Amino acid sequence: MHWAILSGIEGNLAAYEAVLADIKRQRYPVTDLYILGDVVGLRGDNGALVQRVRWSKTGLRPSHLPGELSPKICLGWWEEQVLSLAGLGAVMDAPELQAQYGLEAVQVLWQSISRETVQWVRSLDFGFHELDCLLIHGSTAGCGDELTPETPAIQLCDRLIRADANTLFCGRSGSAFDCWVEPQGLRSTVTTLNGDEPPQDQGKTARRVVGVGTVGRQGGQATYTLYQPANNQVTFKTVRYGSRGQGFA
Repeated sequence: MHWAILSGIEGNLAAYEAVLADIKRQRYPVTDLYILGDVVGLRGDNGALVQRVRWSKTGLRPSHLPGELSPKICLGWWEEQVLSLAGLGAVMDAPELQAQYGLEAVQVLWQSISRETVQWVRSLDFGFHELDCLLIHGSTAGCGDELTPETPAIQLCDRLIRADANTLFCGRSGSAFDCWVEPQGLRSTVTTLNGDEPPQDQGKTARRVVGVGTVGRQGGQATYTLYQPANNQVTFKTVRYGSRGQGFA
């Protein structure tokens, strides 16, 4: 078993194709392909990218790509903005998108998304729990939850315990990192309508948060992660693509 874990394609089809080609070149065959959100974005042709990942997912593969893996795709921050613009999210009119990128970005994103794509986004999972791992865009707290090595240890512990996972793979930050959390002692209390439940001591097992990098955010360079569950080995891969390293424009 050998996983390839991607995030942050953001419509960059050239970067995605470069990563798929690199996956095929690996010494040990990749058995599972995960895309942790942000398939769409402002950096390319969202329609073509969505068609590409859906084509693989349904098994309707082009003849020149025999044996291509079917990706498991979960919701990302950009997909949340699409649902918000379509009136299908928790809030209307994508205020986070407007605040971070401006009204022009709202218009660009909306014009690049078809009704069919909106329905596809609605069908995406929030995350995947595989073995003792959680694979998700942000965390159990939401797609916008950006975890990094600088995130306080107690917050990382909270996200791991919420997920009941020993390893959390995330893509929101766009960074590639491998961060271990080793609690010396941890006690949690649950408050219900009837009052506080008895405190529970959490295990002191070392837990791990892995940032899987970004495929499409940085032109000419795509980063993704390989993971072997049998030995917990994480490998970060960087793929350069495009003419003279300039990549996607």
